[in-house]
Amino acid sequence: MALLSEQDAKTVREHFEKNLVDPVTLLFFTQTIACQFCRETQQVLEELADLSDKITLEVYNFVGDKETADQYAIDKIPATVVMGARDYGVRFYGIPSGYEFTSLVEAVVAVSRGSARLSEATMAALAEIEEPIAIQVFVTPTCPYCPKAVQMAHGLAVASEKISAAMVEAIEFPHLAQKYGVQGVPRSIFTESVHLEGAAPEALYVAKLMQAAGKITQEEFDAMMGGDD
Repeated sequence: MALLSEQDAKTVREHFEKNLVDPVTLLFFTQTIACQFCRETQQVLEELADLSDKITLEVYNFVGDKETADQYAIDKIPATVVMGARDYGVRFYGIPSGYEFTSLVEAVVAVSRGSARLSEATMAALAEIEEPIAIQVFVTPTCPYCPKAVQMAHGLAVASEKISAAMVEAIEFPHLAQKYGVQGVPRSIFTESVHLEGAAPEALYVAKLMQAAGKITQEEFDAMMGGDD
């Protein structure tokens, strides 16, 4: 039984026809046992790949294809790499269902185009980042505010080779949710000590990123935003 309704499939297909530029490869890492939602995630990806001839799905066994998993730094499953002309560091850990299906669709578009809709101020800030930053955005499928944070993080990853970004489904990875003190979603983790709650505007999100990059202090961040984090 298809997960996407005929109307949803039609809408996404038309969206891809208008917006996809270069081919996209979805690399899916799975295994048949001890993996909640692996089967369902694969079905989501298969249905998505069927909506455009510019999308290819490759399926790998997390254990049997360890060399490939290591190549893409995959350390948990289900995991999806969204790859375009290069690896932009765009990842999904857990099933991209519910509201997060939109994040998957938009990640495919961003990677296909090799660009994200970001302001000139954001692009200038990204040029200042010197060390790699791996953003993790914790979400749940029923959170209507989470896609904004996920899409912002993925857009930053597409725009900067210094940034990678992953959606992490909090319910599927409770040990990580506990580690990072996730009590509400979305929660974006930039470093062990720098995080941001909620679906923040671009300027706020980038300011927190710059704090993680060591370009501004917490006090400067608070002054910029006119209050506490």
